[in-house]
Amino acid sequence: MMECTDGQMLQKVLVIGSPGAGKSTFARKLRDITGLPLYYLDMLWHKPDQTTIARQEFDAKLQEMMEGQRWIIDGNYSRTLEMRLQYCDTVFLLEFPLDICLSGAKSRIGKEREDLPWLETEFDEEFRQFIIDFPKVDLPVIYGLVEKYREDRKVFVFKDREESEAYLRQLSGLR
Repeated sequence: MMECTDGQMLQKVLVIGSPGAGKSTFARKLRDITGLPLYYLDMLWHKPDQTTIARQEFDAKLQEMMEGQRWIIDGNYSRTLEMRLQYCDTVFLLEFPLDICLSGAKSRIGKEREDLPWLETEFDEEFRQFIIDFPKVDLPVIYGLVEKYREDRKVFVFKDREESEAYLRQLSGLR
């Protein structure tokens, strides 16, 4: 078990936030420090040909993951967020400024990633708009659900990369 910076044990962790905020990068660093298995929802949902699996198949695989003893799950997927919140003990919410998220999403174009089964070749306009709308549309829903389950979970909200990196450095020092 990996101790959190406040002494709480990290076992079942969600990493959520706007696309482009660096959720996957944060989750990888957290995995490297804690040794927890890391699951990317994008890798579960998407096929290499850019199609998706059936919802029932996604839900069954997600349920199987969550029944494991230890994990990090990276991704928003609002349809299943409440279900994941019921299983987790820790939530990391990356609530970074819009310009950082847009820049982050744009910077990964053309780069191979372990969290997506294909190479992005362009900054899709629909995805860009989703990022722009995220603070108004998705974030209030996320906050509402996190608040609903907050009592028995450790919740960390990072407002910029410096906060998230400082946390990881501190956690790494506990090893």
